[in-house]
Amino acid sequence: MKTSFLTIVFSALMIWGCGSANQRAESPKTDDSVLEKQPEVHGTEMKEVALSTPLDQTLVKKGQEIYDVKCGACHKLTEERLVGPGWAGVTKKRKPTWILNMITNVDMMLAEDAEAQKLLEECLVRMPNQNISEQEARGILEFMRKNDGEK
Repeated sequence: MKTSFLTIVFSALMIWGCGSANQRAESPKTDDSVLEKQPEVHGTEMKEVALSTPLDQTLVKKGQEIYDVKCGACHKLTEERLVGPGWAGVTKKRKPTWILNMITNVDMMLAEDAEAQKLLEECLVRMPNQNISEQEARGILEFMRKNDGEK
């Protein structure tokens, strides 16, 4: 019995000791100059979008799913402001390209667009970059259009 207990203790010490040695090993060095030369990746500014009539129901469904997961915590489907502005009427007030750029290029919009900056001043919370693709943003736009009564 003592022998098996000592074997277990010895094995545990060996495993622990080896793990500690690995943690002390130097990690490989990276050339920071390579990192500095990499361009920052930003979304591509959308300059035009073709809207479908009637609404693409597949995109509407996908847009609602994304809203439920990524947007609904901050945006209500009414005019009421939660954290961000409510979505009711947004497709009547804003151009589709503005909406798509606000969804996919929020950093660019907050840096360059006066209306986006005004919204930031009103809401006092910067919209986070949700890493939404152009296709996903298109679904959100279709969902917004449906929310505003389009068929």
